Amino acid sequence: MEIKIVILNWNGRAHLERFLPSVVSHSTGASVVVADNGSDDDSAAFLRKHYPQVELLLLDKNYGYAEGYNRALEQVAADCYVLLNSDVEVEEGWLGPLAELMASDERIAALAPKILSYDRPGYFEYAGASGGFLDAFGYPFCRGRILDTIEQDDGQYDTSRDVFWASGACMMVRADVFRKLGGFDGDFFAHMEEIDFCWRAQLAGYRIMVEPRSRVFHLGGGTLPNNSPRKLYLNYRNNLSMLYKNLSKRTLWPLLFTRMVLDGMSAFVFLMQGRRDFFKVVFRSHMDFYKILGMLRAKRRAIQRDRTGSAAGNIYRGSIILRHALGRRTFGRMM
Repeated sequence: MEIKIVILNWNGRAHLERFLPSVVSHSTGASVVVADNGSDDDSAAFLRKHYPQVELLLLDKNYGYAEGYNRALEQVAADCYVLLNSDVEVEEGWLGPLAELMASDERIAALAPKILSYDRPGYFEYAGASGGFLDAFGYPFCRGRILDTIEQDDGQYDTSRDVFWASGACMMVRADVFRKLGGFDGDFFAHMEEIDFCWRAQLAGYRIMVEPRSRVFHLGGGTLPNNSPRKLYLNYRNNLSMLYKNLSKRTLWPLLFTRMVLDGMSAFVFLMQGRRDFFKVVFRSHMDFYKILGMLRAKRRAIQRDRTGSAAGNIYRGSIILRHALGRRTFGRMM
């Protein structure tokens, strides 16, 4: 099985200098590709000088995470890709368990390692922890992370298992499935695209898994900080788009309406906190969602037409927001 590790880079020269050495040193059996997403720093020059063994792909502009990977992977031949953020450090032996699990079942479309914090290695990292899930209202969470509560890693989630989504910070994906499903939704630009892909994969009959025997360490917030209005906008807009495309006919409108009400409530919470920019962003994300409904309708028809599987088993039937408010802030045995 040919594996290629593909790192999408945008003005990340400092990250490449800091994190690429571990990837090159500890990825025996795979080759490394850096796809530069139209950077205007010296990332390409740095790679040519210090890492001539790393294949460099140059995209003509910044297409965002989703379309950037789509365009890069069109140029990469492999059986499996590992999509790896530029701010991830890996350790010796990280790749073997992923490859072993992927080879064990052709129905596995994508899988992720256990993702720990680079700054606090004893704790999970927000962007994936030990496997991602969705609650009944479309909010993502993880084994090891509920909303903003991050758990310490004490080995409590060390079992490999089916999950709802694998984190785009580090995700091994079967190349033929990625192509068959049309890759990421390029219109997302960034954020939620990996959850949308994993949902579509499950609806097409594939599995998504986590393999905690493999560990990586993610810095996080390398491109957009967590308090960025732009990041909030993308998360709200893309979440609505994802729900619209993938929900069943029976649940679509009741859940979408409920989610819009919840989004509106969160907007007024931002307003009461004095965060007027966040308040405005929530409503702008909704208005832009309405503008693209025609395009989303065509995507939804294609997904629902080819639907042969279900992701229901990896959706928490309750609300993680309510659960969190009631003080139940760890994953525990909830699923």
